[in-house]
Amino acid sequence: MGLDRAASINDLRLRAKRRIPRFAFDLVDGGAENERNMRRNSEAFEEVELTPRYMVDVSKIDTTATVFGQTYDAPFGMAPIGMLNAFWPGADLTLARLCKAQNIPYVASSASSTTLEALAEAADGNGWFQLYVSSDAAVTEGLIARAEAAGYTTLMVTADVPAAGKRDRDIRNQLAVPFRFTPDVILQCAMNPRWALRSLKYGAPNVANYANLLQGATSYAEVQKTLITPGFTWDDLKRLRARWKGRLLVKGILHAQDAVTCAELGCDGIVVSNHGGRQVDFGPPTIEALPAIADAVAGRMTVIVDSGIRRGADMLRAKALGADFAFAGRAFAYGVGAGGDAGAQKAFEILHLELVRALGQLGVSTFDDVGPTHLSKYRNK
Repeated sequence: MGLDRAASINDLRLRAKRRIPRFAFDLVDGGAENERNMRRNSEAFEEVELTPRYMVDVSKIDTTATVFGQTYDAPFGMAPIGMLNAFWPGADLTLARLCKAQNIPYVASSASSTTLEALAEAADGNGWFQLYVSSDAAVTEGLIARAEAAGYTTLMVTADVPAAGKRDRDIRNQLAVPFRFTPDVILQCAMNPRWALRSLKYGAPNVANYANLLQGATSYAEVQKTLITPGFTWDDLKRLRARWKGRLLVKGILHAQDAVTCAELGCDGIVVSNHGGRQVDFGPPTIEALPAIADAVAGRMTVIVDSGIRRGADMLRAKALGADFAFAGRAFAYGVGAGGDAGAQKAFEILHLELVRALGQLGVSTFDDVGPTHLSKYRNK
């Protein structure tokens, strides 16, 4: 299927799967253990029903959304994904530039395959920085200082990695950093020559922001140990809040009381997220966790949701349940994997066009006007 025939994000996923070696595709496509939580993220969105209203003038649709004083052309952005250049070589910069061109936020991951400085330049004012808090305080401080120097004004602190997620696909693929060129890996690369040639051009993917620290790493598990700290506490977040002078969000919130504590510590926002189902398999889908969290901090901070967004209507569902904004990760990754720059553009166009159509069909001309009155069926409301 060519890009011109791709009608959905799932179509882009299937095309990307045919173009990328299995071990690299699974790195992004896979989730924790049985992947139940990853599946439920999308399924739970589909269970939220909205009631259309008619005889409303929807000849002009406004999808803009203002977050932290900056107005974006759509109410969604690109979520952080680590090691994305392993999925499609050059993906980081492609997506950062796409987000700038479409005026939506791009969140650069601490674990990106491209330096945070290069991504800040590519996003050109639309970049946010996602921080993994390291068990080594000097590593964390170094990343924060670099983010400040690069011009990031929004810091997204990831809280949901107190332990490395168990991703069965990566274990089966014997994923390692640097990649081991086993006979099976070599065969997969040979069967995907476009990916292999681009990899030669861009070089073996790594965790660019930790390059000096990880020179001796022999497994992906060792890399993950650098990205997490089991001892990260509310006191540490309080110190981070005092240290960072810009806007600060906490990503990975699934409990209302945790959201309240973030507000009490002076955080500017939270991201209701379960890491795309990549950390735990037993947790709730984010859209199910969202209503109680949004109610608990209503009017006190910005509420953003990610994990499981595959359709433009998913943004309306999230807005009706209390979210101010949304992020999609895999949706954009599938696009760039399906067709590089053109595929990334296609992913944005699919989501945005679906959003425009869904607003019109709902009988709402402005995204900001979507609210709980549009809910027709949701078991937690």
